[in-house]
Amino acid sequence: MRKTAVELVVDELRQRILSGTLPPGSALRQEALAEELGVSRIPLREAMRFLSSEGLVDLQPHRGAFVSMLSTAEAQEFFDIRLRLEPWLLREAAPAMGEAELAQAEAVVTRMDVAEASDWGRLNWQLHELLYRPAQRPAALGIVRALHEKSERYLRFQVVNAPIRQQARTEHMALIGLCRHGQAEQAQAALEQHIIEAAEQIIGIVRRLLDESDGSPRHG
Repeated sequence: MRKTAVELVVDELRQRILSGTLPPGSALRQEALAEELGVSRIPLREAMRFLSSEGLVDLQPHRGAFVSMLSTAEAQEFFDIRLRLEPWLLREAAPAMGEAELAQAEAVVTRMDVAEASDWGRLNWQLHELLYRPAQRPAALGIVRALHEKSERYLRFQVVNAPIRQQARTEHMALIGLCRHGQAEQAQAALEQHIIEAAEQIIGIVRRLLDESDGSPRHG
């Protein structure tokens, strides 16, 4: 299906933000972008609102639109909490996991193989939720869901890198295999390592982007 002007602008600006071409804090001059991309201001404004809902663009009244600032401290905190909750959830869930959940999880991994960066985080949460839900710990699951939602924009910086994406796939399939064979402790340890490595990768990317933008907003 042919993409609308809004979708094309969203895709282009998202790619520039995730690649660092538009660094954190840089101003998004709507008039110049509209001319460059060959669209009117209306689809551009819609695209800005959409990217704002994804956490990639900061819309400031009377000032304009800017690429959202990133924070290594924020990202580190998200992963620190995930590291304490998710391996425990998986260990609790593994003995209660049936083949139906495991087959669903594998199907989600297959969908992640061809997903756009904008969809990968949502599918990643679907996968993790399938693996944690059999633990029957709804309060903990709710906390983890909120963490995934808040950290989704950081995940996108990871998944535009093909080798990292392939590594994530390999690790996800290994987790499913360990759960299938009832190896709860091994699954817990594997998930701990998975989260640690994802944190190192993403925080490294964020630190590089902030270094390239001198760590200060470009509102001028």
